[in-house]
Amino acid sequence: MCLISFYGFSQETLVTDSIRVATILPTVNQNEVKFTPKTPQLNQIAGAPKAFYTHYWEFGDGQFSTEENPTHVYKEKGEYNVKLWATNNYDTGKPPTSRPKKVVINSTNITFDDVATMNNDFILKRNREPVPDEEMVAIVRYKNIKNYTTNGKIYLFYNENEFKADNFEILETRMYHNEKSSDANTFTYTGKMDSDVFDIASVSAINQIKHQQLQDTTVKTNLPLTLKESEFLYKNWRVIEFDNMKPEEERNIFVSLKTTPEMIKDTSAIISVRGVYVPDSNYDNHKVKDMEMEIVTSHDPNKMSSNGTLMNYRLVRFKNLKYKIKFQNNGEGPARTIRLETDIPEMLDKASIKILDMYPKCDICPKRDVIYSCLDTTYTDSQAIFTFKNIYLLGSEQKNVKEYDSTKGFVKYSIKFAKDFHKKKTKSRTSIIFDKNEPIITNYSTTRFTPGLSIGLKAGVNSFSNLNDSESYFFGVTLSPYKSYRWYWQVELQNNFHEYQQDTQVQEEFVDDPQGFRFRQRTTTNTTFNNIDWDVPVLIRYNINNYLGLGAGLHNTISVSEKQNQDILIEQYEGSEPDAPVFNTIEDSQETTNSFTNLRSGLLFEATAGFARIGPSLGARYIMNFDSDFSYWQFYAIWKF
Repeated sequence: MCLISFYGFSQETLVTDSIRVATILPTVNQNEVKFTPKTPQLNQIAGAPKAFYTHYWEFGDGQFSTEENPTHVYKEKGEYNVKLWATNNYDTGKPPTSRPKKVVINSTNITFDDVATMNNDFILKRNREPVPDEEMVAIVRYKNIKNYTTNGKIYLFYNENEFKADNFEILETRMYHNEKSSDANTFTYTGKMDSDVFDIASVSAINQIKHQQLQDTTVKTNLPLTLKESEFLYKNWRVIEFDNMKPEEERNIFVSLKTTPEMIKDTSAIISVRGVYVPDSNYDNHKVKDMEMEIVTSHDPNKMSSNGTLMNYRLVRFKNLKYKIKFQNNGEGPARTIRLETDIPEMLDKASIKILDMYPKCDICPKRDVIYSCLDTTYTDSQAIFTFKNIYLLGSEQKNVKEYDSTKGFVKYSIKFAKDFHKKKTKSRTSIIFDKNEPIITNYSTTRFTPGLSIGLKAGVNSFSNLNDSESYFFGVTLSPYKSYRWYWQVELQNNFHEYQQDTQVQEEFVDDPQGFRFRQRTTTNTTFNNIDWDVPVLIRYNINNYLGLGAGLHNTISVSEKQNQDILIEQYEGSEPDAPVFNTIEDSQETTNSFTNLRSGLLFEATAGFARIGPSLGARYIMNFDSDFSYWQFYAIWKF
């Protein structure tokens, strides 16, 4: 039972989103069944195009449909569990849930038309984009294009290693042709394993694998290498074995994936699932298909995404960013011209844009005007403008449109970083204009960098103006984010060697000896300190530009070793007069050693000149200790790596 609460006011109905259910309504005519969905009212996102549902059906016999009201003919008698996933587009709520519906087929009088539908022999599809903590379905489609019956395998890789948390867990795998599915920690290969395959475990090789082009069902022959590369890229995988597949036979496998709540929260990120299809287990020939998906928080067909949501700044110069702009024509008629006005951040080089793929498929426009379909690219100071000209993209509200994918399009392009760019976050979005309609604005696609770690080596001298005969030098290390743009934190550990003298202390007094003789006694004490100190400064720094930086923070010092030497001279005079002669002299020397004493704190202020973000620079720092005798200047050289 579905409970929906509502409140009427001024003829407007407000529907709660606590429980939303889509119901399957079948109409059975022998072995032909027409399915109708009963879906709850949509809650329109303000300012977005008109909200609507897309539908994905599984008929329980290995076939599926994305039509709203499909008609399906069953080949054999029996009971079938039909499933429905209704996806709410431009809607503020969650997709409605749907319980499976049992359909009973008692006769097969209507002819089953087994029509081939696959243009390729290996396809990965999905029913919706991934939303954290929501179920989706991956459809694995495969076909035997050989002229003999085969036994083969399909490898399914998921949860990329570059993301800390898992993005998916497999809830269920639905198979209809006696396939066998298993989790696999190791692989069995058809041929001899080349030992060179294991040499790809170097850092440079792994980075090259991570940044390689999208794999899209091209024929490959080195299966061990493909599987080893995939192991580097993905945490989890599953092996599906199939038997007795006849020539030209088509099969579907349905994998229910639950997106985890910990799924990466960046809603412009691109993630992927990889499939490897081995049509004949006797040979290593195989095909690889990477299914890219954009993480979303709501189902909006107009979206901009990037593979550069989180990058390592040390390696980013060798990386080409990839962006994908998706759109859907929600009009009542076809779109003839589609204009995509895309922001290009300053840190990227517009001249390096390369179109990787697009839909509708068409040629790149030449410099002259043409009448055929093409994609044109022009530039302004801050934008790239992609324009589909002379095309025909169906509208979702157009009559006789059954396949909603036919109303969608996209542009995928790569772009390089500019010659001089800084470590800062960027944002870009796209205005999508269908013919002469008002623009639709996409989400922001963001790029940002991991903090990284920069280790600095530092050495210099300390100048104490309030101490006598002070000699002090130090060396140490610093830890800070790698090549930060403006503000950043820095922590240091410094080892100081410090030698200085305390002010000479002179004490005069009159002393009576046991015989009653009074004399004057002067005691002179000279104290020398020889310390090893540890400094732990914690500061916040600001880079004015590439060459100048400022900093301020808290400075803490502790003496891990303090050696104190005292030279004591006692002079005894015969009388109290200033020129009285000395009749006795006593010399003494004392040495004491202490550990972890003299904890001191203060404030520091500094300026550096050189290479502020990475490399060598010179600096001057003033440490204002709360103990005034120990305030001092520090002059140093530092090299950050």
